[in-house]
Amino acid sequence: MPGVSPTANPLLHRELIFVTGKGGVGKTTVAAGLGMALAAAGRRTIVCEVGAQRRLPALFGHGAGAPQDHAPDAREVHLGERLWATSIDPNRALREWLATQLPSKSLVELLTRSNLFQYFTAAAPGARELVTVTKVWELAQAKRWEKRAQPYDVVVVDLPASGHGVGLLRTARTFADVARVGPIASQAGRVRDTIEDPSRSAFVAVALPGELPVTETLELEDRVQRELRRPVDAIVVNALLPRRWAAADLEALEAGGDAVPAQARRAARSETARTKAQQAQLGRLRREALAPVVTLPFVPAPTLAREQVAALGDELVGKL
Repeated sequence: MPGVSPTANPLLHRELIFVTGKGGVGKTTVAAGLGMALAAAGRRTIVCEVGAQRRLPALFGHGAGAPQDHAPDAREVHLGERLWATSIDPNRALREWLATQLPSKSLVELLTRSNLFQYFTAAAPGARELVTVTKVWELAQAKRWEKRAQPYDVVVVDLPASGHGVGLLRTARTFADVARVGPIASQAGRVRDTIEDPSRSAFVAVALPGELPVTETLELEDRVQRELRRPVDAIVVNALLPRRWAAADLEALEAGGDAVPAQARRAARSETARTKAQQAQLGRLRREALAPVVTLPFVPAPTLAREQVAALGDELVGKL
């Protein structure tokens, strides 16, 4: 299926696109769909999962992110033309970063296998988070830590749930401010500058059209502005029900009497009420949010297939 060209939308020319939202709202589907659409449009794209989920490779039939011969770095799984996926391992990312700072691989191995070093990295507040977000940033750099690895045009990041995702990104500023000098401060400062620059990164929040998810998304938007010193670029309302029944249709059903099964009338009333409630929350979000709000339709399937995710991604890119 041909991809949707993102050339008219500067949002999709950022180096990093962060996608977050509460658990269960479909943020992984949105991240995967965006990645697939951008790759189809000609951009060298990697979808980055923070954690060990490896859900995107599984969608492409690669199991638990098995290494592929196509990728210079075997941890970056080649899924298709111009599309890769990876899952950040903080310990491995730390070893990669240390290899750029220390004079020999043997010294890196000696240091990282030290019990004292392992204890320090586990106990140091924010260390794992800083390494994780720095590795995300590194994927888009012209000079990669791994000499043979090529940079990506865009990194789509499937962040942890809202609060954890913002905290993860905030660590770059925290370490840059605390360290002030030295390689950690320099690296953290470059990462912070990219995250907080709306011309280089984008922040996409995903929500469901319900009262609590909308309230949480508005709170997330406020937190991003306060803690990351940047706006949310777009809010995606996922799984929006279509408006199937006009008022006249419902009246006709009710007037049908025994000719219309009672179960059908109840189903129509229930769906209409749900749709009305969703539209009310969508309206509230559009009134109160600062970011533009776009929608994706409800897909009646327990598990989305690759083609469905790709279609949602194309639709989303066309709306952004």
